[in-house]
Amino acid sequence: MASRTTGHVVGPPTAPEKPAAADYETDFYSWSLEQARLLREGQWAQIDRENVAEEIESLGREQFNKLESSLRVVLIHMLKWDHQANRRSRSWTLSIESQRVEIDHVIEDNPGLKPRVSEAVTRAYRRARIDAANETGLEKSIFPDACPYSFHDIMTREFAR
Repeated sequence: MASRTTGHVVGPPTAPEKPAAADYETDFYSWSLEQARLLREGQWAQIDRENVAEEIESLGREQFNKLESSLRVVLIHMLKWDHQANRRSRSWTLSIESQRVEIDHVIEDNPGLKPRVSEAVTRAYRRARIDAANETGLEKSIFPDACPYSFHDIMTREFAR
């Protein structure tokens, strides 16, 4: 076939070379699709075992972090409720209710997190205390150093205005 601009003959298009294996560090998206394909095809020797294992562990950490994040929101509102009675609002109670549902879902979907609930509460409270001080304008020292609420309180305490 002749090129229109030069008049030279151009050969048939060549098949593209097989793309290089996707790199975990530079193209996570392509790497993840490739790893999924290799797993489905049972090509065990080609799987990037170390990085696949790291990503699976990361998924578990994400679930713990979701639990901790929802607990933090509930704790912030509980601290504000207890220390700013004159500012109590319907939005606080609805936020608590919503986050309790999220906590229930995370634990139902990940029962292996149950033994770590206490740890999640402790970690969530450390940040909730700071966030509550920031949101209320009160000194951080007003709020107890350790979480004053049990997990049962966090999940069941009634909040009526």
